[in-house]
Amino acid sequence: MVWGCLRTRCSSSIHYLKQVRFLSVALSPHLEFYPYKSHAYHYSSCANDCSTDEIDLHTLHAKVIKVGSLQNLDMGNHILNLYVKSQNLGHAQKVFDDMLNRDVRTWTILISGFARVSSGGTVLKLFREMQNEGVCPNQFTLSSVLKSCSSLNELNLGKEVHGWIVVNGIVFDSVLGNSLLDLYVKCEDFGYANKLFESMRERDTVSWNILIGGSLHIGDVDKAIELFRSLPFKDVATWNTVIDGLMQDGFERTALELLYEMVKNGPLFNRFTFTIALALVSSLSILELGKQIHGRVLRFRIHVTGLIQTCLINMYCKSGKLDKASIPFRETVACDRKENSEAFCLQPLTDIVSWSTMVSGFVQNGEYEDALKTFTYMVHEQVEVDLFTVTSIICACANSGAFELGRQVHALIEKSGHRIDAHLGSSLIDMYVKCGNLEDAWMIFKQTNDGNIVLWTSMISGCAMHGQGRKAVWLFECMISEGITPNEVTFVTVLTACSHAGLLEEGSRYFRLMKEVYGIHPGVEHFTCMVDLYGRAGRLKQAKNFIHENGLSQMSAVWRSFLASCWLHKNIEMARWVSEKLLHLNSLDAGSYVLLSNIYAIEHRWDEAAHVRSLMQQRGVKKHPAQSWIQIKNQVHAFIMGDRSHPQDAEIYTYLDKLIGRLKEVGYSSDVHLVMQDVEGEQGEMLLGVHSEKLAIAYGIISTSSRTPIRIMKNLRVCNDCHNFIKYTSLLLDREIIVRDTHRFHHFKYGHCSCGDYW
Repeated sequence: MVWGCLRTRCSSSIHYLKQVRFLSVALSPHLEFYPYKSHAYHYSSCANDCSTDEIDLHTLHAKVIKVGSLQNLDMGNHILNLYVKSQNLGHAQKVFDDMLNRDVRTWTILISGFARVSSGGTVLKLFREMQNEGVCPNQFTLSSVLKSCSSLNELNLGKEVHGWIVVNGIVFDSVLGNSLLDLYVKCEDFGYANKLFESMRERDTVSWNILIGGSLHIGDVDKAIELFRSLPFKDVATWNTVIDGLMQDGFERTALELLYEMVKNGPLFNRFTFTIALALVSSLSILELGKQIHGRVLRFRIHVTGLIQTCLINMYCKSGKLDKASIPFRETVACDRKENSEAFCLQPLTDIVSWSTMVSGFVQNGEYEDALKTFTYMVHEQVEVDLFTVTSIICACANSGAFELGRQVHALIEKSGHRIDAHLGSSLIDMYVKCGNLEDAWMIFKQTNDGNIVLWTSMISGCAMHGQGRKAVWLFECMISEGITPNEVTFVTVLTACSHAGLLEEGSRYFRLMKEVYGIHPGVEHFTCMVDLYGRAGRLKQAKNFIHENGLSQMSAVWRSFLASCWLHKNIEMARWVSEKLLHLNSLDAGSYVLLSNIYAIEHRWDEAAHVRSLMQQRGVKKHPAQSWIQIKNQVHAFIMGDRSHPQDAEIYTYLDKLIGRLKEVGYSSDVHLVMQDVEGEQGEMLLGVHSEKLAIAYGIISTSSRTPIRIMKNLRVCNDCHNFIKYTSLLLDREIIVRDTHRFHHFKYGHCSCGDYW
């Protein structure tokens, strides 16, 4: 047996130890008559009269050593206990090592201290040393040892301790019994756990809670509910355990029913109940109930800090109520109610989790500017930045195109010493990709030597977005050869790459591979990619047959992709047929209505065009106004068509007029047939010369040096005329211009675009 040093003779000495303890207590008032005990007694009394916070332990320790009282067992144990309670385990270990006399209490104090901070390895090491010295453990020692076996998942060692307890006749009290029960439950040995539970003479609510929590942990919901219903008295911890466990197992509705039952018949909520309740209503998106729970928190005058604060922020963020989320985020001190108004003292909190949750909430709701401002202020206030916050802000930089800030965040990660794992690496890759810097994305990918599928998928997607279809296919093949199994998202990215690069044969092969080899059932995204693949290649009839053969007639996304291809290849008849299909599906996609209206306009069927516009209004479908933006020196400048709101608008328009004049001299001409149309991608705006991307590019040229790449973001698809304009601009000025629209990236250089005019 591993615990061979445990001696059975210890059981016979338990009675003796109890007698000694009784005599020590009985004689303690007379200790002052013994000269060698007087100083120890004096300092012990002083220490008992003062709290640990009020006394300088080091000073007390020094005085005890000076008067030679440390070797007094009671005094040594007392000093040791004070260090353990203050969680100064380093000094506690030194005191322990300096003590020449050590009893079971000495060992138990130190062992329990390390057990409380989850230092299981140290606990087991001390326990072995304790046995080697022949000191018999008591129930408190054994409870701490069992707790450490549980935390380390050392089931066999725990069983040996259990066996020693039985052999030596140690009496099981509730604490020791619960520690052993917790061991078996956490190590998922429910056979032993159930037998022990049934044999326990002293079973309290903690015993029931351990078994209920363990059943929920392994997903045995029926067993947990049965135990819960069988428990005659349910304290607040019992309710918390079962409601939280049900929520974690995905039984949110059952958890909600029990929460209502707890309100009606159960005990009063504590802080943990409020935390669980807020997390539950957040997962179910029941905002009104969340508000009621928030009101209950305020009525009970519970100070909103820590987990409750974080849960409130998270609940309001998930409901899109960012204004509500900011209240618990900023509120720290409620001032006295004044005569006619209630004022609050507001100040930013420094809780890391609250900051992280707030930043994440802004990102989830698309409020990237607010996320960036909050993060900047967080850094300014020197709040510690954790990986969760960093990952969220990288996402904000990616979606807003904040390239410079993204690079600064990357530098902050490196400076902080955070390891770039697969998750963080994929976020950085996504950020550099979406900010138009594929080279840095490749650098991160090569540095992060990890076989994680998310990392590979991010890089394949980046190549696809930047028009490097063949490189994306090559990377996909490398991934397969590395033995990494692609998932549904990976196939979407590689099919998108094939579609954007016109790789019809490769795309068809990967679609079959996905179904036949990897057993992945195609979803809407995969079908849409295939229709787009056929459509871009001009195989409109083949795309139409694919839709009918796979029963996709009710999928609006598939028809929208098909419509774009019909318009691209100027097949007006087919485009009109597809548009009408979309309208019958009651699609809310504005582009479908606009395209159909323009198709009728091309054929001079103005009544039908007006009817489509009217139908669009009746159904509440709104076309998003086109917008382009550029970041200069960490400041984002946004433009819309004909925008005159910019402080430098006169300079921008003057330069743009001169530039267009120079471009016409080298062959550029406006696509005038677009002027009278209103199609997706701003093609129907009346003045082609003042499209939003042209204004953004003009501002970028006058605001940066001649060798600085210009990076433009656009919320719609770039139109043919602007695409042609940017090609000529890159040739005339010898400037690299990178444009990200809703479909892909366009890298313009020397009069050519990376898309090969295939977009």
